[in-house]
Amino acid sequence: MRKFLIGLILGLIAVPAGVYFYFSTGIAPVATSAPPMPFEKTLAKMTQHARMDKEMPKSVPITADEAAFVAGAQIYKDHCAVCHGLPGQAQTAIAQGMFPKPPKLMDGTGVTDDPPAESYWKVSGGIRMTGMPGFEKTLSTTQMWQVSLLVANADKLPKAAKDILLPVAVASSPTPAGQNVKK
Repeated sequence: MRKFLIGLILGLIAVPAGVYFYFSTGIAPVATSAPPMPFEKTLAKMTQHARMDKEMPKSVPITADEAAFVAGAQIYKDHCAVCHGLPGQAQTAIAQGMFPKPPKLMDGTGVTDDPPAESYWKVSGGIRMTGMPGFEKTLSTTQMWQVSLLVANADKLPKAAKDILLPVAVASSPTPAGQNVKK
């Protein structure tokens, strides 16, 4: 029994000391291009879902109609597309430099299998250590619900909402007189 207690005490000291050593010596990866730490994805998902299950709204206070989708599309284009992209477009330079990579919400299944309340929870508070900001101080509750309904229904949007999500064509403007263009 004595050996067991000594082993237990040494284990209780060795594990925190090993974790401290791992982080304090710079062994832990911190660059966005580095591979994830052991168990990082598993622990992050477990924590996020446990918290979300507690705090996620139980009902959606606005109707999922064309007006909500159109408003949500404009909000998405203004605030979300820089990281999550527009339909059929390549990932932006900002998104390419992020870890973890932001999901493409408008291509494939995105988050269409998630309830709108889950997307609302993510939009409102953000997700720590992912680059996903919280918008609770910059968007209204209605705006956060509109964009949440948009991404939850990205696979079945009306044409008016899809049209807003089209990339803006870059118009070529003539060079003002007297200026040379470098080629």
